[in-house]
Amino acid sequence: MMYFMIAFGGAFGALSRYGMTKWVNTYWHHYFPFATMLINVLGSVLMGVAFVLISERMPSLEPYRPLVMVGFLGAFTTFSTFSLEIVSLINMQAWLSAVSYLLLSCILGVAGLAIGMTLTRAF
Repeated sequence: MMYFMIAFGGAFGALSRYGMTKWVNTYWHHYFPFATMLINVLGSVLMGVAFVLISERMPSLEPYRPLVMVGFLGAFTTFSTFSLEIVSLINMQAWLSAVSYLLLSCILGVAGLAIGMTLTRAF
């Protein structure tokens, strides 16, 4: 049942991301990736809300964590999970780990993408 919940949430999250991207790009034609930024910020806000509601305020909703946090928000944006992990490290006062994770993820993610594109274009 858990796998079904994740798959269902993931499908809905992916469709939501696509729909929001289409909607934003229809109204804001620009080179800056507004759609992705808005989705990442919205997903992070929703991850924060879901985390507090499920983990702290309404533990009875714990069975729905895979549906909402892993499935829907995971497919809507993985940035929300990334943000939650950084805030969790900060809450544990693991400042060096939080900053390292933030910087390394961004730098290595962009570098990895560039390497992947370069290698693919070379072969």
